[in-house]
Amino acid sequence: MPINKQEFPEVLKVIREEDDRYEEGAYWFVRHALDHTIKNLKKGSSSGAKNNHVSGKQLLNGIRNYALDQYGPMAITLFDTWRIKCCEDFGEIVFKLVEHGILGKTDEDSREDFAGGYEFYEAFKDPFLPQSRRGQNPPADNFPENN
Repeated sequence: MPINKQEFPEVLKVIREEDDRYEEGAYWFVRHALDHTIKNLKKGSSSGAKNNHVSGKQLLNGIRNYALDQYGPMAITLFDTWRIKCCEDFGEIVFKLVEHGILGKTDEDSREDFAGGYEFYEAFKDPFLPQSRRGQNPPADNFPENN
């Protein structure tokens, strides 16, 4: 279901009044990342989005790509300010938008599609680290969620 740009801000206010776990920017980011994902899937392969439907895994990949492209190594810091700590948080945001009629879903879609998608440090910091440091755990004092 395409997002109605006129009603999105109003629905976002209602969502945040009911559940303020995530900052407003997180919802806008997911909206833009979804648009980015659909666009890339359409111009990509035959396994793209049919009728603008995107699976949880496709969206997670699109979120990662969009965040790295738009925010580079600052993506994880930005997510921390929005209180997004893991892929499941993206699922919560998506399903809040589904519950309020902004996004649609199929019978096969669920929050669990976002569980364990990727480890945040590896997904958003590793691409910017020297090859020798990739795949290592972050120093505890240099990672936002540990401060």
